[in-house]
Amino acid sequence: MKLILASASPRRAQILRDAGFAFEVRPAHVNETRLPRESAAAYVSRLASSKARLIARKLQAKNKNAFVIGADTVVVAGRHILGKPANAADARHMLRLLSGKKHKVLTGVSIINVFSGRESIHVETTQVQFSRITTRDIREYLATREPFDKAGAYGIQGIGGRFVRRIEGCYFNVMGLPLSRVSSMLRAAGWRDRKPRRKIKS
Repeated sequence: MKLILASASPRRAQILRDAGFAFEVRPAHVNETRLPRESAAAYVSRLASSKARLIARKLQAKNKNAFVIGADTVVVAGRHILGKPANAADARHMLRLLSGKKHKVLTGVSIINVFSGRESIHVETTQVQFSRITTRDIREYLATREPFDKAGAYGIQGIGGRFVRRIEGCYFNVMGLPLSRVSSMLRAAGWRDRKPRRKIKS
């Protein structure tokens, strides 16, 4: 059965691709406005589910079976819930909030078996410690354009990794998709990798 990633994120696709998953990308465009008093965990759970359900409904309408992965990531710094920055000023503000402090990265993951309609949802949390970053560091980082499509305005797998002193939890979660958790959720949902395996010569 096909595996569908309901996300336009190139990083999520790369994580799955590097791990050997065969899948298709079908971006799901949903309203990402956070509800009043909605917690970070509830927010990423709702968006991950909304994305997966949107694609699952389209597949069901065409009588196609698949497993759909939906995901959404935010950064939580104190009382602030940080998504993707709206502009340079917003990105600068986020990086100042993170400088020299710990923050949490939360990713909501939804797995839907289109055939059965069953859905499983999980929120993965990773704690990240940032080093202190100077005004010059921020200015030069913004000039690379890397922060503008990433929750919390940094990419741990890129230039932004320079600011990360340590993490507690899943590294891939900080990139946007907790790989081990997704793999175990897929297995629990009944998905099996049908790709032929290489034979080991005796």
